[in-house]
Amino acid sequence: MGVTKSDKFTQEQNELSIMVKALGHPARIAIIEHLLKVNSCICGDIVGALPLAQPTISQHLKELKNAGLVKGDVEGTSVCYCIDEKGFEKIKSFFDTVHSILQEKKDECC
Repeated sequence: MGVTKSDKFTQEQNELSIMVKALGHPARIAIIEHLLKVNSCICGDIVGALPLAQPTISQHLKELKNAGLVKGDVEGTSVCYCIDEKGFEKIKSFFDTVHSILQEKKDECC
């Protein structure tokens, strides 16, 4: 395995990279869409809404949580997941900046 050299990049660049990578799987996009639709959810409810096994959904939720895109609170034997707004604000800010710069340069071409 190669070295990622993540220490050569800013903390913000590394965090954003982790978030965007976490969104790079269609199951995770579907989980986010489901959480947005219901506003909060218990893992078992997600299993009924998606065509994936419970362990698979749990792994995807773990990745989303580690990336800072969902939050989870333990309620008895279940974990209630919801969207972590802070993570999506960071992504939005990055893409807003990209969009703004592209708008300024839209008549320029390389």
